[in-house]
Amino acid sequence: MHKGNDAQRAMRVLTKVAGSRDTGLANRLIDFLHARIERAFPEQRLFLRSDAETRYIRLTPTTQFVALSGSAIVVGWTIIASAVLLMSSLGAGNLREQAMREQMLYETRLNALSDERDARAEEAIAAHDRFSLALAEVSQMQARLLASEERRKELEKGISALQATLRTAILERDALSEQAERLAADLEASEQALDPDVAELANLGATVDYLAEALTGTAAARDEIVAETRDVMAQIDALELERELMEERNDRIFQQLEEAVSISLEPLDDMFRAAGLPADSIIETVRRGYSGQGGPLTPLSFSTKGEPDDADTTRANQILERLDVLNLYRIAAQKTPFAEPVKGAFRYTSGFGHRNDPKTGGRRMHNGSDFAASYGTPIYATADGVVVKAGWSSGYGRLVTIKHEFGIETRYAHLAKIRVGVGERVSRGDRIGDMGNSGRSTGTHLHYEVRIGGNPVNPMKYIKAARDVF
Repeated sequence: MHKGNDAQRAMRVLTKVAGSRDTGLANRLIDFLHARIERAFPEQRLFLRSDAETRYIRLTPTTQFVALSGSAIVVGWTIIASAVLLMSSLGAGNLREQAMREQMLYETRLNALSDERDARAEEAIAAHDRFSLALAEVSQMQARLLASEERRKELEKGISALQATLRTAILERDALSEQAERLAADLEASEQALDPDVAELANLGATVDYLAEALTGTAAARDEIVAETRDVMAQIDALELERELMEERNDRIFQQLEEAVSISLEPLDDMFRAAGLPADSIIETVRRGYSGQGGPLTPLSFSTKGEPDDADTTRANQILERLDVLNLYRIAAQKTPFAEPVKGAFRYTSGFGHRNDPKTGGRRMHNGSDFAASYGTPIYATADGVVVKAGWSSGYGRLVTIKHEFGIETRYAHLAKIRVGVGERVSRGDRIGDMGNSGRSTGTHLHYEVRIGGNPVNPMKYIKAARDVF
């Protein structure tokens, strides 16, 4: 017990000694620093004198050191902050100039694209007008061709009747000639045999005279029939020449029609394929939906006897079939979001794909394209459809959702004002709202989405695919 208490007392003594040693070192270090400060900054006294008395303020070396250090820190911080602000202003000026140059280039590109789009639209209208005019000419030529066919058939029937009459007259003439030859032979035999038969001979002479007159009339009729036959053959040759010229003219018109249809059809087909849409499936869907009376054009048929169609009829029907496909393409294009939702001046601020989130800075998927313009800019539907949502949606703000054909859906977000209601049917180009800054947004813009089967796709595929068509 005594040994344990002695050990505890020894430990306490050692602890006190060590503590006193550390305290002594710290005091010596503080004294050294204080001496250095006093040598550099000797004590100063600031006298304040008044009429009645004189006072002074004692400035210790430590106070002077702290004041001088604080002043140096403030001056240094002021210099660094001024330099940072100056560099920031210079950098901002360069960024503004670069942004203005990019905006000017972008506006120039937009104007060029707008002019090109207008030119393509004028070409499409001109091609449609040429096609309508050619179709009218084809209809007139088909009518004339039918009339010439009827005249040709009537002339063929007349020629057949004339040829039958001519053959009958020739047979009668030949029979009368044979009868006259027999009578002449009988007359010669009668003259050689007996003279008493003079009366009978006179009768035979009268018969011969009658037969000669009949033969003369028959020959005249034959000559007249031959002349008429020649006239008819000349008319047939003229009709045949007219028919050949008409066929040649029809061939030229058909070529122009085929070229016009190809010029109008190929850009639409390329537009659907560039957007990644199954053109054949879409056309078949539209055909099933528009197969009632007054829909696709009815094929031509010029035969009422069940005979096979000729080459011109087949060619005309092929053109009509391609026109039907062209019409179906235009219907499908009207129901597909190939247009831009903003028609005025705007700029693209963000595209489809992964990007840095403007709120958090992290990487996130951006499911649409952003169009920035002034507050209240009109927003238009990009295709025909039915409004399935028109109201507030978390993150989207004021949102309009339109359901289109072929499983396509478009969304228009961050609107300032909604101008349509749920269940309302809209057409391409109808105004559905105004651009705003509602919802999760950093500034005035339109967030535009295109979804197929509920999955987001890049809207610019449709807009770029339609730039050479609309």
